[in-house]
Amino acid sequence: MKRIIIFASGSGSNAQRITEFFQDRKDAQVVQILSNKSTAKVLERANNLKISAFSFNRSAFYETDQVLNLIKATQPDLIVLAGFLWLFPKNIIAAYPGKIINIHPALLPAYGGKGMYGANVHQAVVAAGEKESGITIHEVTAEYDKGAVIFQAKTQLEPEETAASLAAKIHELEYEHFPRVIAEILENQ
Repeated sequence: MKRIIIFASGSGSNAQRITEFFQDRKDAQVVQILSNKSTAKVLERANNLKISAFSFNRSAFYETDQVLNLIKATQPDLIVLAGFLWLFPKNIIAAYPGKIINIHPALLPAYGGKGMYGANVHQAVVAAGEKESGITIHEVTAEYDKGAVIFQAKTQLEPEETAASLAAKIHELEYEHFPRVIAEILENQ
């Protein structure tokens, strides 16, 4: 049984979708959800899904090995960032090379980097008059959104598209593709 850890900072709708996707499977399961916000709704979702969940602060993540040790104790085959907003520390990346992935709500390399997340991305895409946007699933490196692209899916923007309507389209792509791509990565390990 392959083991997945999810990191999330917010509501956790993708974390929930991924957890539910793997619940009845025999090949993999989500074993833990971690958040950098003690008030994040993702922790409530984890509790409802009966998944081990913890929150941590900046010091535990960047200045000590506390989070790394928590990860090691869980022995994950894959670490999934699903709406996690902090830059991943080098000590964790070094301990799990090629086993940390992220989803970004745009077609990288466009609209990536520090500060480009959620509504910020959708507003920038709409303001630029883009004809399409999408999702990118990529490997995590020590720089925001610079890892190798694993998968992309696209959606067209309508002439009257807003950041909110684009966000809804992007969420649908995330829910459709992210769990499936995770399963494929685990199958190929």
